[in-house]
Amino acid sequence: MKKPVIYCDFDGTITDSDNIIAIMKKFAPPNWEVVKDQILTREISISEGVGRLFAELSSDKKQEITSFAIENARIRDGFPEFVEFARSEGIPLYIVSGGIDFFVYPILENYGPFDGVYCNQADFSGETIKILWPYECDSLCENNCGCCKPSIIRKLTKDADSFTIVIGDSVTDLEAAKLANFVLARDLLEEKCVEWGINHQGFKTFFDCIEAIKNRIEVKKLAW
Repeated sequence: MKKPVIYCDFDGTITDSDNIIAIMKKFAPPNWEVVKDQILTREISISEGVGRLFAELSSDKKQEITSFAIENARIRDGFPEFVEFARSEGIPLYIVSGGIDFFVYPILENYGPFDGVYCNQADFSGETIKILWPYECDSLCENNCGCCKPSIIRKLTKDADSFTIVIGDSVTDLEAAKLANFVLARDLLEEKCVEWGINHQGFKTFFDCIEAIKNRIEVKKLAW
């Protein structure tokens, strides 16, 4: 009987929209849209692209950017209930994010605790913002992910009896989805799951996610 473990994306998944994109729209560094498109089409790596985007923003704007990101974020419907559901079922819930610590941690603060929160970090000590990558790719990944979700999953899911559930929406979740037993997907990730034949279900709210996982627990009686 396999035990479920959940790896959930943050930007565009827990939040209704992508916080990095919102920051770039608001503060408009030079050529940010070109870089954004290069990331989404995988022309450049996530770490290269995100690093370039923030390197165009002055560290003096730290408080302004931080306040904007936190105030602008909207939590997707059903997320508090989803966290409580996972807790009540004893399902480990990890947040794995391509986002940055200065907005990820404050936004999540009222919803935890979680089994772990993994994201990138920002260094405001120089003239411009430098992004740091504490969770870089392991030897099995060559995608320069930044916060490498497949590497984190491999590190944390060492139990062969685990049933890995990935929840996400975009380019940072594509490689993680390939390792999952089941994916709850939106947007680009859902399109790729269809294209690649990955076991998945679409969702709009976290109430949908609760029902999808409940169905496997109650109807299939944990016969994952």
